[in-house]
Amino acid sequence: MTAVKESGRRPLEHFAERSVAGLVGIAAAGVGFGLLLMLVRFKWGPLYDADHGIAEWFNGLVAPHHALVTALQAITDLGGRPVLIWLVTIAVIGLLIRRQSRLAVYLIITGVGGLILDPSLKTLVGRLRPVVEVPVASAPGNSFPSGHALGSFVAYGALLLVFLPAMAPRWRKPAVALVGVLVVLIGLTRIALGVHFVSDVLAGWLLGACWLLVSAYAFRLWRRERDRPVPPISEGLEPEAGHEISPAPDEERVLEHPRSAVAELVVGWVLVFGALYGFGMLVSYHAGGTFFDTLDTEVPRWFAERHTDVLTDLSWWWSKFGDTHAIMLISLVFCPLVLAIWRRWRPVLFVVLAMFGELSLFLASARAVDRPRPPVENLDGQMPTSSFPSGHIAATICLWTAMAIIVFPRTDRWWRWLFVALAVIMPVGVAVSRMYRGMHHPTDFMGAILLSALWLGLLYWVVRPNADVHQGNQPSIESADVHTLDDELAKAARPD
Repeated sequence: MTAVKESGRRPLEHFAERSVAGLVGIAAAGVGFGLLLMLVRFKWGPLYDADHGIAEWFNGLVAPHHALVTALQAITDLGGRPVLIWLVTIAVIGLLIRRQSRLAVYLIITGVGGLILDPSLKTLVGRLRPVVEVPVASAPGNSFPSGHALGSFVAYGALLLVFLPAMAPRWRKPAVALVGVLVVLIGLTRIALGVHFVSDVLAGWLLGACWLLVSAYAFRLWRRERDRPVPPISEGLEPEAGHEISPAPDEERVLEHPRSAVAELVVGWVLVFGALYGFGMLVSYHAGGTFFDTLDTEVPRWFAERHTDVLTDLSWWWSKFGDTHAIMLISLVFCPLVLAIWRRWRPVLFVVLAMFGELSLFLASARAVDRPRPPVENLDGQMPTSSFPSGHIAATICLWTAMAIIVFPRTDRWWRWLFVALAVIMPVGVAVSRMYRGMHHPTDFMGAILLSALWLGLLYWVVRPNADVHQGNQPSIESADVHTLDDELAKAARPD
């Protein structure tokens, strides 16, 4: 009987010990932030001198090196709101698809809290940003605390706590270290770019740690109140959800024969490049007096004669659907959703290789053929690449066709035909807009079709993106059950 009582006390004792440690951590972070806030608010001399001296030193070190500024800007963007909101939103949708509504609610509350704390405190403190001799970057609003430091600490920390159980134990410490290094680098870039003082970044980290600890502590209290075991924080928030939130828990290997697949793709890439180069040289320099020459002469001229303000604006917007930012954004939304629903990396690999291959083939063939733009007004001005083939059109074809190839056989719902329609409408719209704007010949459009057809055909043969469907793989959420996702958030607030 005594042994039973002792075993019953142990979880409570362990939770009490961990609770005390957590409260101490929260208190320490809160006190540290409060102290910095007071010192900044009252403009304490030593801190003021240190902040401005370090800002000037970093500016002198960074400003002369444009490549370094570019690298720092790329790192700092990882802590910006667009990236963090995208990461948390995709994670929440994926968790809802996997029926992990409690973790989804945790991410929403933690993320929203971070978004509220940053602008409200900046308004209350009203500290101006650093003024350096050679500005290399700019940022709106006030300076204290650093929103990038706060947001990255909260967002990456919350995502780490949620997805730690999906990692093998040997990868958890490296993952924690990687997140820590990333958060530190983001904070340092804010100082190096001259948009924050050291004390701003330190305050952002301390406030982020305080809020993250508060939200994690509340989640653990919630588990305790529902008689759920409270594991060490090193195991994540819900260790029992590890299998469900793992990206592809039942996939043993992405490709059955990866070495031969790589060899086939390399050889295929060379052959596709050869076909593109041959066709590009033909239509660019050896098609005089042929149908191709007439097409490339008359079509750009026909579009140039029909320019209007309305059509020019419309063509600009539609052309944007094929630029790098739009293609990347759509890919970064589609791929995580496919992974969450079908639990397989192979369809994601298919999309990634489609876009990587398209980009590399486009850049290589554009450099090799070096075709000038049509001899009409180029509404987009001077471009860094040549005319053949069209990168906008090829990227649009590859992305939307790859998406249709993946979605169509995986559902019998009517909306799968939308992907087929978009795989036609989007490339045609981008192609017309690019030719209207005088940026491409019709044979550049043909080159984009040739590139996409050959490369996607090769990828489909090698990767076999829908092999899991033929093997009986079922989605984590059926098409007819999509409307039930809205109910998952409501369930999270109910007692189990």
